[in-house]
Amino acid sequence: RVMDKDLNRKKVVLVEQKRTSRWLANELGRDERNVSKWCTNKVQSTLEAMFAIAKVLNVPVQDLLTNEFN
Repeated sequence: RVMDKDLNRKKVVLVEQKRTSRWLANELGRDERNVSKWCTNKVQSTLEAMFAIAKVLNVPVQDLLTNEFN
């Protein structure tokens, strides 16, 4: 099932940039718990939030998504 897969790479990109989900939450003005859930794939962020995250991290939004749906 698709929902059982990790759909995003937010945490990977944060680690690559030596950032934390706490930092990301502060930058976005969002609740730290929600951002943490997004980063661990427990909950998927909205499309609007994905674009905001990409902007804050200065990466294309595609870099935040996985292409592994097998």
